[in-house]
Amino acid sequence: MKRLENKIAIVTGGASGIGKATSIKFLQEGAKVIIWDVAEQKALETVKELAQDGSSIEFMKVDTTSFENVQQAAQTVADKYGRLDILVNNAGVTRDATLKNMTEEQWDLVINVNLKGVFNCAKAVMPHMVANNYGRIINAASVVALYGNFGQTNYVATKAGVIGMTKTWARELGRKNITVNAIAPGFIATEMMLTIPENVLQGFKDKTPLARLGNPSEVANVYAFLASEEASFISGTVISVDGGLVI
Repeated sequence: MKRLENKIAIVTGGASGIGKATSIKFLQEGAKVIIWDVAEQKALETVKELAQDGSSIEFMKVDTTSFENVQQAAQTVADKYGRLDILVNNAGVTRDATLKNMTEEQWDLVINVNLKGVFNCAKAVMPHMVANNYGRIINAASVVALYGNFGQTNYVATKAGVIGMTKTWARELGRKNITVNAIAPGFIATEMMLTIPENVLQGFKDKTPLARLGNPSEVANVYAFLASEEASFISGTVISVDGGLVI
């Protein structure tokens, strides 16, 4: 039996990058995957690609910064499948600038997507998980939340906040058989990362003890582990997937 056989999994930001890799891995493990994303065209292309082998995957256009939108989407999933087992809070954005140059708009956008969006999704799916006495919530943090990063005040603040929420929710929801964990990726070879100049990418590799960028599938493997019964006694934990960057 596959590790996520017939589990109902929501992956936010699942249209590309780590989110797409996670959707692929979850499908391979037998889950039914619902992608929540605002990038409609990209998400539809991903669903068309991944559904070719008969896998159960669908897309819902969901703005995670709107609690009303998220709550309605969660109810739609629960009504269709009768339950909601797994939430991967993967959606995120960057708007980098130094403290001196960062605008209020840049700050607000990143806070709304990366922090409020994670809160909204967890709050919306939680009642359905409680009703079923089962759930797996896995949040995307980042290694920069552990050591800071020049020019990323907003992004680092959100990812540090995600770690704090993860640990808090693990305490609050544990007695309902809901585990809550986070993953802190390092430098991962996503489409966005590969647009960075080669000399900068080489600097990232040089900082990493394993001397390379991570593959999105390597992050997805950890998401699948934390979503599975193999991780049933793990909660409130942050797992770094970073090639040894933070030791």
